[in-house]
Amino acid sequence: MTSTQKDQHVMRSQRSQETDKPYRKKGQKKYTCDECGKDFTLLGNFKAHQLVHSGVKAYSCDLCGKSFARAGTLKKHKVIHSGVKAYRCDECGKSFTQLGHLKQHQLIHSGVKAYRCNLCGNSFTRAGTLRKHQVIHSGVKAYSCDLCEKSFIDAGSLKKHKLTHSGFKAYHCDLCGKSFTQADNLKTHQVIHSGVKPYICDLCGKSFAHPRSLKIHQLIHSGVKAHSCDQCGKMFAHSCNLRRHQDTHSGIKANSCDNCGKTFSSISYLKRHLRIHTGHDVYCCDQCGKVFTTATQLRHHTFTHTEERPYKCDLCEKTFKAPHSLKGHQQIHTRRKLYKCSYCEVCIYIFILYFKPDCLEQLCSLNLF
Repeated sequence: MTSTQKDQHVMRSQRSQETDKPYRKKGQKKYTCDECGKDFTLLGNFKAHQLVHSGVKAYSCDLCGKSFARAGTLKKHKVIHSGVKAYRCDECGKSFTQLGHLKQHQLIHSGVKAYRCNLCGNSFTRAGTLRKHQVIHSGVKAYSCDLCEKSFIDAGSLKKHKLTHSGFKAYHCDLCGKSFTQADNLKTHQVIHSGVKPYICDLCGKSFAHPRSLKIHQLIHSGVKAHSCDQCGKMFAHSCNLRRHQDTHSGIKANSCDNCGKTFSSISYLKRHLRIHTGHDVYCCDQCGKVFTTATQLRHHTFTHTEERPYKCDLCEKTFKAPHSLKGHQQIHTRRKLYKCSYCEVCIYIFILYFKPDCLEQLCSLNLF
């Protein structure tokens, strides 16, 4: 057999072997991850993905310390620190550091939510978001913080939470100096300075900078108070308000102000108080210059500068300057808050609007009423 014939024979043999191979459609995902079920077309991508489950993160960012399983992911991450956002959405102008993030964002504008949860009916633009959502229905919170034992449904949420314990706040607001542990929190905060509040409550007209703030506010109008204090029975619309309230029962005020020594039962109350000393995020009355730590306090205060009393009680026709004063007054008629004076054994309703229960005994003993 000549060399030419040998070559032809080898070529025919190779063609025969190719024919014997099972037909594989282009793009078919033949590699499946046993850990999470994700499918891959290429073996290289499959092996790279498996590093995620190994827990090994050998590539660390020298700017923020964040670690990654793959060098490529670290490289993408570093673009965040550069501040360069080369990919811009034509619809809303929002910019992104990566093309993939822009494409994911553009799904929002399409209005298409092809991934639907068969348990609650909620729809999502991405399959990954649906998968994360479905974990909520399972009730399983497999990721626990070893510092405070708080649990989370996914590793990402736990990782974000742990930043709060580190005390490291790498993201600073250029306008007020406030610092944040995460870039997303900084972005959310900066909307406040813009003054833009596009989310308006259709029941009372109050506007908000963020859709989440509007949703939280709307619970007030629903009248639903699902969170109850097991010590006094007081009801709250939000769990965070209940937790804050429960601190008052302990009597412990472990959070002290370094500037004036005033103590608080909750860290959130201390943070609010510190605004007075820093001058950041305070609310100033344009009529008398008095400073308040919350917008609600300022709003209540502004009613003191008017002589009008447009808020009238339906039951006794008494009038008030502010809606919150009327609401407090109406508790007298409903008697939802009744404190009995141990000094004179007489039930008093009117003073509950202005004094704590233990003040009643002191007033009674002084024969002030």
